[in-house]
Amino acid sequence: MPIRFSIVGRPNVGKSTLFNRLVGRKQAIVNNQPGVTRDYQVGSPREPNSNFVVVDTAGIDTQPSGELNQDIQKMVESALKQSDAFLFVIDAKEGVIPTEFEIAQHVRKQNKPVIIIANKSESKIHKDLPGEIERFGWGEPHYISAEHGLGLDELQSNIHKLYSRLSEASPQGPFKEGILERDRTASLVDEKEPKKALKIAVVGRPNAGKSSLINLIFGHERVLTGATPGITRDAITISCTWFGTNLLLYDTAGMRKKSKVIDKLEKGAVAEGLRAIRFSEIVIVLFDATAPLESQDLRIADLAEREGRGVLLVANKWDLIEDKALTLKEMKRLFDKSLPQLKGLPIVTISVLEQRGIKTLHKAISDLYQVWNKRIETSELNRWLEMVIAQHLPPAIRGRRIKLRYISQINTRPPSFLVKCNHPESLPASYRRYMVNELRNHYGFQGTPIRLIVRSK
Repeated sequence: MPIRFSIVGRPNVGKSTLFNRLVGRKQAIVNNQPGVTRDYQVGSPREPNSNFVVVDTAGIDTQPSGELNQDIQKMVESALKQSDAFLFVIDAKEGVIPTEFEIAQHVRKQNKPVIIIANKSESKIHKDLPGEIERFGWGEPHYISAEHGLGLDELQSNIHKLYSRLSEASPQGPFKEGILERDRTASLVDEKEPKKALKIAVVGRPNAGKSSLINLIFGHERVLTGATPGITRDAITISCTWFGTNLLLYDTAGMRKKSKVIDKLEKGAVAEGLRAIRFSEIVIVLFDATAPLESQDLRIADLAEREGRGVLLVANKWDLIEDKALTLKEMKRLFDKSLPQLKGLPIVTISVLEQRGIKTLHKAISDLYQVWNKRIETSELNRWLEMVIAQHLPPAIRGRRIKLRYISQINTRPPSFLVKCNHPESLPASYRRYMVNELRNHYGFQGTPIRLIVRSK
């Protein structure tokens, strides 16, 4: 069970910047405007043998107004209850404001250790700051600049000391959500875990129900949801077990057309979503069954295919469709026509609101993962190659007959095949597509990209 250090404080004091510094990568979106962070983020430092995690929380508001702000504070409260210690951050330039004493009182009720941090100390600090900090009763602060990386060595040293004391005092307990959250540029899975987690990114346009699906899989309200599009900003990584399958879920922000994405904050959210696709294994393209399919849905699926990920189309809000058979038929026709490289892509229909189709979705994910990892024996492939050539001979180019001599599978995830022939540069793209389609139909490679490499003998 990792020790949890939650970064807390009022909005816009640099909590997310400090979080990124401590975990050693830009995991949380950072912006000058207050209230950027909404869902809490969990990340692990890069240092080896450090079995603790850092949690980035939204700014604490003691009197939230509006439904969204109230939901955000519920998420903060959930993060506080799961914490073992706190990193309380204040703005050294602005000094301590009265609200922060209320926030401190709220944190103090948790009865857990606190390290107080004066961020933005790279230049002149507020003249009354030392006296104001004494009133908190948490000892001397750490004067740092998270943006410029100043004063972090001493802070990290004290965090490690506190971690050592907490780990000695607390015996190993049950699994906590976040134990699998690791460096996204590495394995993303704790090597100590006996079962590897399946990495799934849930992507789509805004307001398709991505966060609601994540919460349904997770079992409770882990990420914010609502009728307003664009609630999700950061790509949140969540570990859980679903019908006996260990998962790492990536909840991503809604992806609109590139021409509509103007705001810098939204650009950062979309970039995090694209990053989640690159580091996932299965990509669920979730779309609203009641809304007309747009080119953006196809672009997202095409991007996942180009990254070599298993792709699953999921139509949410299926309970609102009247003529289900006709709608499903039209969807399949449109996707097969627009995404020939993923012809036969399975479409799963669900209703998150009514919790329908969830077991079917789990089976579809499991089946797709098996297909993505499928390997065909070389002898079987070469028998298939003879059959394919007999059905349709490769064309002769400038009087030269192209001879396909041999095929083998050189990789999985996605399935990749190497074909040996005498004039690889002359083999038409149409014949390559024919071979890929025959591979897909004959061996059931629906929903996964196929890579076909042609070389001379």
